[in-house]
Amino acid sequence: MLRKLFKFHGGVKPQTNKTQSTTEPIASVPLPDRLVIPLHQAVGGHPRPLVQPGDHVLKGQRIGGADGNLSSAVHASTSGIVRDVAQAVMPHTSGLTTLSVIIEPDGEDRWCELEKVNYRSTPPDELRDFLRDAGVVGLGGAVFPSYAKLKPGKEGKLKTLVINGAECEPFITCDDMLMRERASDMLKGIVAMRYMLQAEEVLIGIEDNKPEAVASVQAAIKASGETGIEAVAIPTRYPAGGAKQLIRVLTGIEVPHGRRSTDFGVQCFNVGTAFSIFEALEHGRPLISRLVTVAGNVTAPRNYDVLIGTPMDHLVRLAGPRPDTDRYIMGGPMMGVRMPGFDVPVVKATNCVLVGSATMFPAPPPEMPCIRCGECAKACPADLAPFEMYWFSRSKNFGKAQEYHLFDCIECGCCSFVCPSHIPLVDYFRFSKSEIWSREREKESADGARDRFEFKNFRQEREKQEKAEKLAAKAAATREKVATEGAATPAAADGEAAPKPKPSGDDAKRALIEAAMEKARQQKAQVAPKNTDHLAPDVEADIAAIDARRNAAPARAADTPDA
Repeated sequence: MLRKLFKFHGGVKPQTNKTQSTTEPIASVPLPDRLVIPLHQAVGGHPRPLVQPGDHVLKGQRIGGADGNLSSAVHASTSGIVRDVAQAVMPHTSGLTTLSVIIEPDGEDRWCELEKVNYRSTPPDELRDFLRDAGVVGLGGAVFPSYAKLKPGKEGKLKTLVINGAECEPFITCDDMLMRERASDMLKGIVAMRYMLQAEEVLIGIEDNKPEAVASVQAAIKASGETGIEAVAIPTRYPAGGAKQLIRVLTGIEVPHGRRSTDFGVQCFNVGTAFSIFEALEHGRPLISRLVTVAGNVTAPRNYDVLIGTPMDHLVRLAGPRPDTDRYIMGGPMMGVRMPGFDVPVVKATNCVLVGSATMFPAPPPEMPCIRCGECAKACPADLAPFEMYWFSRSKNFGKAQEYHLFDCIECGCCSFVCPSHIPLVDYFRFSKSEIWSREREKESADGARDRFEFKNFRQEREKQEKAEKLAAKAAATREKVATEGAATPAAADGEAAPKPKPSGDDAKRALIEAAMEKARQQKAQVAPKNTDHLAPDVEADIAAIDARRNAAPARAADTPDA
C-alpha cells in the first residue's frame, strides 16, 4: 500500500549536480599536521575548555564540557599534544575567531576508554545526558543539541518520528552515501531514538532521485524485523529537506508560524544524526567525525569520513582542486556560506566543502529595483512575503519585518533564485535578523544593568531602615531601663538598701589626677636612665632643673582650687 504524500508551498528545481560525487565509496582522510577544534560548534552555550597547553589527550577524550541548559560537549578527534587553547578563525563568512583547542596528532590515533550503553535497559533521561556528553548534535545543518530534541513533549510520547534523508541541496551527497553504505547501523540509531521519544511510527523521507539509498534503507528495515518503520520516496523538489516541508510532505501536517512540530506529535532528525547516536550508544564513540562531500571545482568529487578539526585545504587536496580555485563554500550553492580562508577547520556543521572558481560561480548581475512581481512569494516554501520583508529590511524597519514573520524564513534561497531583479533577498533577511539579535542583546544588557541598579538602591534603603529600627529599639530599651531604675529609687524609704552615694566632683577630679600621676611615675620608671656622662656640667644642670619643674607640675595642679 502506497503512502499518501502531500505538497508544500513553493520550492524550486535547480540542477542537482549529485552524480559526480557518488561514483566512489566513502573514503577516509589521513591525519593532518594539526587539528583546530572550535569549542563552540552547536546551538546554545559555549563549552568550557577542560584541557591546557601541553596536555596529552586521547582520541575521544572530552576537551570541552557542556555548559548551560542547551550545550553539547566537544572531544579530541585523535590522540596527541594540546599545543594551544586560543582564538582561531571559525568556519564562517564573517572571519571572526572563536576559542579553539589546537592539537598536534602523535600518529598513534589511540582511543580513550569508552563507555557503552544498553539503551533498552537505560532510562531515557540518562540516555539524553549520555548523548549530551557525547557531543551529539543535529548533522542536517542546524547543529541543535540532539538530547534537547529527544524529549517527547507534554504527552510523554510522539505519534510520528520523521527521519530526514531528502538531502535536497545541490552537490551534497553525504547523506545519500551514508544510507547506501551504513543503513543498518543508521537504523539501529533510529530504533534508539524511537525508544526515547516513544514514537508510534517512523517515516524515513528520501528524495526519489536517490533510488540506491531508498533500496538500501528498505532492505535494512526488512532485515531488522522492526515494525512501524517505513522508508518513503518523496518527489525531488528543493527544499524538501527542510524540517517543516518534509513533515508536510509525509504527514500532511503544516506547522504554523511560531509553533513547534512537537505540539502536533511530530519530531524530525537527520539520518547522519541517527548514525552518530548509534555510534555513541553502541560503541561509546563521541561525535568526533562526520561524512563530508567535496565537490565543485575538483577533478575527483567524493565523500570522505573526516575528523572534526581537519583543515579544509587538507581535505580538498585529496579531491584534486583545479588551479583556478578561488573560494571554498561550506554547504551547497543555495544555503552555503563562503569561507574566510582555505585552512579553516571542518566542524560538526560541515556537510559539504564546495570548491568554487570565478568560472563556476560568476559574479551575480547588478541588483535592480524590485518590480513587485511576486515570484519570490510563489517560490517561498515557508509561505512568506519576501518582497515585503525586503522593503522593511532595506529601510531598517525591523519591527515591520518581524510582523511579516521574518524569523520563519529558513534562508533557503528560493526567493533569490527566482528574482528577476537579481536582488540578494536572503542577504537582506540575514542582515535584519542579525540587527534584531544585536539590539535584543543590548536591550537585555541594559535591562540587566537597570535591575542591578534598582536592587542596589533597594538594598541600601533596606539597610538604612534596618539600622533605624535597631536604633529605635535600643532607644526604647534605654528609656525602659531608666524608667525602671526611677521607679525602684523610692523603695529605699520602705527599708530597702539605699544606693551608695556617688563621689563629689572634687573627689572624682582629685582621684583622676592621682591616677594620672601614678601612671606617669610608672612610665618614667620603665624608661632607661639617661646616660649623661658625656655632657658638660652646665648642660647637666639645665637638665636637672627641667626635670625638677616637670615633677613639681602635677603637685601644683593638685593643690590649685577649682575655678
